[in-house]
Amino acid sequence: MNWQNKKILVAGLGGTGVSMIAFLRKAGAEVVAYDAELKSERVSQIGRLFDGLVFYTGRLKDALDSGFDVLAISPGISERQPDIAEFKANGGKVVGDIEILAGVLNERGDKVIAITGSNGKTTVTSLVGYLCIKCGLDAVIAGNIGTPVLEAELQRGGKPADVWVLELSSFQLENTESLHPDAATVLNISEDHLDRYDDLLDYARVKDKIFRGSGVQVLNADDVLCRAMRRAGRDVKWFSLECETDYWFDRATGRLKNGGTGLLGVDEIPLQGLHNAANVLAALALCEAVGLPRQALLEHVKTFQGLPHRVEKIGEKNGVVFIDDSKGTNVGATAAAIAGLQSPLFVILGGQGKGQDFTPLRAALAGKAKAVMLIGVDAPQIRRDLDGCGVEMTDCATLEEAVQKSFAQAQSGDIVLLSPACASFDMFKGYAHRSEVFVEAFEGL
Repeated sequence: MNWQNKKILVAGLGGTGVSMIAFLRKAGAEVVAYDAELKSERVSQIGRLFDGLVFYTGRLKDALDSGFDVLAISPGISERQPDIAEFKANGGKVVGDIEILAGVLNERGDKVIAITGSNGKTTVTSLVGYLCIKCGLDAVIAGNIGTPVLEAELQRGGKPADVWVLELSSFQLENTESLHPDAATVLNISEDHLDRYDDLLDYARVKDKIFRGSGVQVLNADDVLCRAMRRAGRDVKWFSLECETDYWFDRATGRLKNGGTGLLGVDEIPLQGLHNAANVLAALALCEAVGLPRQALLEHVKTFQGLPHRVEKIGEKNGVVFIDDSKGTNVGATAAAIAGLQSPLFVILGGQGKGQDFTPLRAALAGKAKAVMLIGVDAPQIRRDLDGCGVEMTDCATLEEAVQKSFAQAQSGDIVLLSPACASFDMFKGYAHRSEVFVEAFEGL
């Protein structure tokens, strides 16, 4: 799209919003900034970056009534709210940063690998980016993983990349229509963000937008909603932990395979937990879909160390292993972490539940968990949802108390797993801060 002289309101002034202001101003647009709660310090911070920038706050409707062609929204803002729906109904265009970038990439012809899913997307994005770089490509790793895509584009000064590896949240996909990845995946679908979507199918439909265009679809054969996303006439690569398919895990031999061909042993993957075998299979499928050589990929997988706070061993005391999965912020992520670990578990759950149903954890905990420690504002709901599952539950006022009580009951060979299945903001600054407190509590035992 030609942004020259377009009147654009950028809503939401976090990192993504600031990157949109910078990009759109450089492209010749007339940009105004909006945030519902605008603090004077933030106005002065952003004002130092952009001379003459006008700021609006208060009701979004009042700002939109000033006559804008385009509303550029940050991922935290749902376009389903009435003010935005009315703006669209009156002919206004609503975009996000991914849609803006898509216009640039379509014109330039850069390759794109796009990754979404309820769980594992940051691990897979990091691994795919790592493999692309190790195989000699000029790769940009951006999106929900940390660096806003337009910030990455501005840093490159318009220089084409061999491949963009994009982690995309459902929020980012809501208003993305023009992105046509060369290879894309929805890793899995489980309950998350149901405070924003009508139901699980509504959430899944938004994720499915990643498959616009004609690129290779990489799909999870073990997930019924992912299987339903197969599109006619498209090249599809399946991955599975349960059955023989394109990329699969052979439990009998403990090896990852492509059809009948052995790739590597699960014991050669540095990542903890069997769910990471699925992540590796998906990453290999995506990389091979854009032409990277298999032998090099397999060698480099063996050197990838994974992500902090994602099923990460932080230490051992008296034979009890402590594992940090603070990034496990929804039920599906926690269920995967539990399933991937083989030892008896003390599981620390709780925080802000985001409208989720926790009953799927009943089956995940059965036969695996010795006890559950509950923390946070939604601990009572988790207790109700898990009631009668056969696992003892203990309420703890703090994460430190949960660590101490777990350790007091654990025996050598057991695991204490922090995988809360919840957001952290009721007690912590974020999942990384929750992890820091967990590590400090371990070190203080």
